[in-house]
Amino acid sequence: MTSIVICNYRVSSGNEEKFEVLLKNHWPTLERLELVTNRPPQHFKGHEQDTGQPIYFEIFEWKEGAAERAHQHPEVMAIWEPMDQLCEVRDGKPNMEFPHVTEFHVG
Repeated sequence: MTSIVICNYRVSSGNEEKFEVLLKNHWPTLERLELVTNRPPQHFKGHEQDTGQPIYFEIFEWKEGAAERAHQHPEVMAIWEPMDQLCEVRDGKPNMEFPHVTEFHVG
């Protein structure tokens, strides 16, 4: 079974450009390593309502068991570790969140 993840990145002000370079390489790396489905990713950026700080979202679909395998792959960790350093904890919320969800249709 596949798993859709909505990645929520609370990027520190001033780190947007560096973060976007990493994000640009994220999906192609996951795809090349055959960790994700062929469903195209979605990317969004904006600012948090309360603070005006930058926030990014990335939505994609893992292949079954791939999220766990990704944590063991050095190429993925070479992207994730710097991403982690460019993000910050805000208002008691973690610097990055990764809820896994299922798609459903209303109606």
